Amino acid sequence: MESLDDDTPRTVKELLVLTRSNYEIFDSGQKRLVKELEQNEALRERIERLMSIPGVGVVTALTWALEIGDPNRFPTVKDAQSYCGLCAGRDESAGKSKRGPLSKQRNAHLQTMLVEAAKLAPRHNPQLAAAHQKEMERSSNPNRATLAVARKLVAYLLCVDKSGEKFELRDSA
Repeated sequence: MESLDDDTPRTVKELLVLTRSNYEIFDSGQKRLVKELEQNEALRERIERLMSIPGVGVVTALTWALEIGDPNRFPTVKDAQSYCGLCAGRDESAGKSKRGPLSKQRNAHLQTMLVEAAKLAPRHNPQLAAAHQKEMERSSNPNRATLAVARKLVAYLLCVDKSGEKFELRDSA
């Protein structure tokens, strides 16, 4: 507060102090919640397996585990991608097929988390970086490339979650 000049109204200074204290309360509460969830016996092993995927951190793994529940309820990767809102609707009429916008029937929280994770994950995962690059060469639309990465991330998360095994990077040869 010392850095604010004398022309700054007292109410603005009070509002800044209040905002800062609210931020600190929220931040410490969030850290405590993540720590408690990480220490939960039922979740710990699952979270560690999901975090074995390069580019998946604790928040992504926790969100996936808590929002998906039992991964075996999704028979295919496409079903999981659809649940996450990463698939566009299809309109077919008179033999013509058109793709629509992303479905509004989805788990919006999971969709947001996956899209944000897909923006960062290619920095840590060469396979996701290759998927991003391939889509950029095809369409040069960064949003489509991000969705392609998010779809691949769902495939990785679902496979690791269903198999109960840690992620293993394999050569494509």
